Amino acid sequence: MKIDRLISIIIILLEKKRIGAQELADIFEVSPRTIYRDIDAINLAGIPVRSTSGVGGGFEIMQEYKIDKKFFSADDLSAILMGLSSLSGIVRGNEVVHALAKVKSVIPAERAKEIELKAGQIYIDLSQWTDSRSIQPYLETIKSALQENRLLLFEYVAHHGNKTVRTAAPYQLVLKGHNWYLYGFCHTKKEFRLFRISRMSNLKIQKEIFTPQTYQKPVLDFSELLETMQIKIKIRIHESILDRVLDYCTYEDFSPDGASYYLVDFPFVENDYHYDMLLSFGNNCECLEPPHVRENMKRKIHALSVMYEK
Repeated sequence: MKIDRLISIIIILLEKKRIGAQELADIFEVSPRTIYRDIDAINLAGIPVRSTSGVGGGFEIMQEYKIDKKFFSADDLSAILMGLSSLSGIVRGNEVVHALAKVKSVIPAERAKEIELKAGQIYIDLSQWTDSRSIQPYLETIKSALQENRLLLFEYVAHHGNKTVRTAAPYQLVLKGHNWYLYGFCHTKKEFRLFRISRMSNLKIQKEIFTPQTYQKPVLDFSELLETMQIKIKIRIHESILDRVLDYCTYEDFSPDGASYYLVDFPFVENDYHYDMLLSFGNNCECLEPPHVRENMKRKIHALSVMYEK
């Protein structure tokens, strides 16, 4: 008995008022006896399918289980389709495909073109431009562990390149920006932690089952914290990197400085990530002030130069 065939039969029954066993058998290229067994399985799952005999008879889902196709507006259905379509590109599996099929089944034929047009007006692609390492197998492993409440064992590269072996109870898969994270209870640190999946290796599901506990969701919005940590530094950039710098600030932060340069009030946090960001602009960017940030940049550039002189 194929699960995908059962789901397809349910979708057809939602779409059509009534359909015969032979017609279903022809669609799926099976015998009518197989269809009758499928209908019994659907009934056992709690979806009441009744049959009527005679001319025009067949199977139908009881009326109270029908979904009124006018219940959703065109905007509602467009938003659902848009969200599911964007998920299908990053979360593989039959659940997203089946959800898409179910939503499409409740779209009235006369509104299908309008809804398809609206759904296509915004396209969301969460995949990266380049993907040197596919984390899809890890996502599938974590999803299985989540469903079965099983512990995960993996090697992890933490801050400053520290390599550790962790055992964690998985609670959530989190997509933040372009990066996937596992949120779970770390047995090593005895607290909930957020693990970036691209920093994992040798991920394995353990036989041990854990009992989920109540937990606080991870903090993913650092806008208020950034406001207290962030300062504005003055940088001078060449116009060739204008587009890159605009990823971090707005036009209001720019003022022309000669024919080919700009002075920029650049948002900055004093950590390695932001210093590396400035270094990535190369000789097209010069930090002018404050003096201590400029001095730190000089030290980093000198250390880089020394390394290449060896």
